[in-house]
Amino acid sequence: MADREPWLRRQLERQARQREELAALGPLRDGGLFQFRGETHRLRVVAGPERRRTTVSREGGDTGDELVVRLSKAERRGLTTILEAWLRERARIAINREIERHATALAVAPAAVTIRDARTRWGSCSRARRLSFSWRLVLAPPEALETVVVHELAHLRVFGHGPGFWEIVATRRPDHRLWRRWLRDHALELHGALEPGE
Repeated sequence: MADREPWLRRQLERQARQREELAALGPLRDGGLFQFRGETHRLRVVAGPERRRTTVSREGGDTGDELVVRLSKAERRGLTTILEAWLRERARIAINREIERHATALAVAPAAVTIRDARTRWGSCSRARRLSFSWRLVLAPPEALETVVVHELAHLRVFGHGPGFWEIVATRRPDHRLWRRWLRDHALELHGALEPGE
């Protein structure tokens, strides 16, 4: 057990750093900072036009990119629910785009694709050829999302994680180790992204 102590200390220090980084972004509110596709965006919440639905858009601002939420007067959902719905749709689009890009080259076709909010896996593949992905991948840099898609598509050819599997992954994402490590290092941040602020 004593030989694991340095590793455990490093993990605890890394988690503490992640909590500090998440806290530095500020609460989920107008003016708060938010990660989307690996970049920091300012969150702006404004009144939307009457008789229209609430919308969310990514826009360029004077001091950087913003996610702008235009609230309908009739809106009953909270900001977290609104943003999660918008992010899930962006994730679905990005994941489907990467599946289209890589499935043909890998000579595979998933039976179904679902978007979920898994807390322990970024993606999964069942023996029934069903792929599932975390919508939170859309918060990460696009290369991380692409790496997870390639990983799960590769499981449609090789179900385990042996050398043949990693060779397949490397044909599409030679830098897969870098992005898998990025996801491990930023998991706390990505899973805490929509936590309510103070």
